[in-house]
Amino acid sequence: MAENHTTSTDMPVPYSTGDSKISETTIAEMRELAARYPVGRSALLPMLHLVQSVEGRVTPEGIEACADVLGLTGAEVSAVATFYTMYKRRPVGDYHVGVCTNTLCAVMGGDLIFERLKQHLEVGNDETTEDGKITLEHIECNAACDYAPVMMVNWEFFDDMTPETATQLVDDLRDGTEVKSPRGATICTWKEAERVLAGFPDGRADEGPTGGKATLAGLRLARERNWTAPSGQHGGGGAAAEQTVSPEAASGPRPEDQPGKESGTGSPAIPDSRKED
Repeated sequence: MAENHTTSTDMPVPYSTGDSKISETTIAEMRELAARYPVGRSALLPMLHLVQSVEGRVTPEGIEACADVLGLTGAEVSAVATFYTMYKRRPVGDYHVGVCTNTLCAVMGGDLIFERLKQHLEVGNDETTEDGKITLEHIECNAACDYAPVMMVNWEFFDDMTPETATQLVDDLRDGTEVKSPRGATICTWKEAERVLAGFPDGRADEGPTGGKATLAGLRLARERNWTAPSGQHGGGGAAAEQTVSPEAASGPRPEDQPGKESGTGSPAIPDSRKED
């Protein structure tokens, strides 16, 4: 099956491999997911993750199984499966390695990391190594800009990466070395991660820290300076709220002590040439 591992986005996707069969156990779990929602079709997204946890991708057989359980057409399910990028129509390796190449991460080195990994792994975007271990993909913003450049392995964060740490990371994954996310759990396989995304917890959600110094910097400053959250609404139904700051917190430089500032206004002094007569 090695020939099925290394794929490209411009290669045709086989409709069916002929070796896929959705088990009765998986069908029962699909029904369990559907029962969690007031409207069963709301379970389609987790059900597709469940298919990937079993099949390694969204197979035609998986699409039909979802459709049967939810009373949808195969076309309706396929429309969802092809809309979201987290659903894959080609086999994914044991570890899905995503490199953020959106604006901030790219500027901070994401593009260099992605190019280095392509060379190191000898694959292109959305391709899988010959040994079936790593699928490499450039991805859009991971909502972790405070740790740019960021990578994800099976959707667990790896922060402040460099080309060197990125290549070491994928080498460790291929060698079977235990790898832990700096802000999450020990890395499991992609199929195992997909089962968690389907809604079947593995008990590791609290294994690692979820926030680091950069994320919590605002909270730390607020505590140090005794800042509080907005404390209510003014009359008349307006949404404006007051922020209370203790005298100790208001210990920054005074406007009159700052060059170019007008005393008491907090706004830049207007140059003489711009002052009104």
